[in-house]
Amino acid sequence: MFDKFRHFVAEIAGRNRFYGTGFSPQKNRAIRFLIAGVINTLFGFAIYSVFIIIGVAVWLSLLAGMLSGTAFNFFTTGGYVFRDLSLTRFPRFVICYLFVYGVNILLIEIISFWLNSKILPQAIVIFPLALLSYFLMARFVFSTAKDSIGG
Repeated sequence: MFDKFRHFVAEIAGRNRFYGTGFSPQKNRAIRFLIAGVINTLFGFAIYSVFIIIGVAVWLSLLAGMLSGTAFNFFTTGGYVFRDLSLTRFPRFVICYLFVYGVNILLIEIISFWLNSKILPQAIVIFPLALLSYFLMARFVFSTAKDSIGG
């Protein structure tokens, strides 16, 4: 357990002195996803918040944030994170985004029941949705035969 933690900290620090060879692009894909995710999330959250502030319904505000960021997110996630901008992956990317959108709407409705806010629930679900999104992107959108055989 401690060994895995040391390896994780070494990767975040940008060097892997415990394991000798350093950071390989394939091994830091999760870190790249976090960086792209922060940028993508801030963009989508800003669009969502602006629409909420001007009085647009939650579902439409969320949809506006998702639609306006989908193309941008495909390029950051596909190009920067997974190093694959093949447009043949775009339909699966959109399907995964629609699924995450549905989960997002459901969670906002549930959390909004207890909180008197339309923005705070979105802030609360950002991290769990990022984990779901990474899993979907890695397994269903940008997976390769090499990924599926463990290589």
